[in-house]
Amino acid sequence: MDTKHLKSVLEETFSANFVTYYKAHVAHVNITGRSFYQDHKLLQKIYEYFQDNIDTLAEKLRTVRATMPADLGTVLEISPVMDSPVAGDSEDLLRQVLDDISMMIDQYHALYEAANDVDYIDISNFAQDQIGIIVKFRWMLEATLNEELEEDEELDRDPEDDNE
Repeated sequence: MDTKHLKSVLEETFSANFVTYYKAHVAHVNITGRSFYQDHKLLQKIYEYFQDNIDTLAEKLRTVRATMPADLGTVLEISPVMDSPVAGDSEDLLRQVLDDISMMIDQYHALYEAANDVDYIDISNFAQDQIGIIVKFRWMLEATLNEELEEDEELDRDPEDDNE
């Protein structure tokens, strides 16, 4: 069984998670404004979740006989979540975190598919669980920002469910 693609997607997921964690933590520390306490607490939940996943993803890499990236340069190079300054007012910071976690939903969908392709059910199940958690964070951020759900992001579901 060739797990090369799974290893690659898992490395990307680890790196994206790491960058998302760091940027959410920066937003948590630097947030200000009238809704400081609520925003600070929400961002804490988000960064702690991604921080906790660093070790879990590293261990998932080891289960497929891969290693975690050995330096930050590699992490930044392979992460689909871009390293960009986390700056601005509270709305800007929340939007930046929202954009990053939306990318993480896509990344976990890619991990789910890569794991399913080679029957690594434990990793595909893990990916599904993460999608459920992250879409809840997306909803909380959108509600905080008072944003309407976009039609093309209506649901994060398997399109095959429409055929049933």
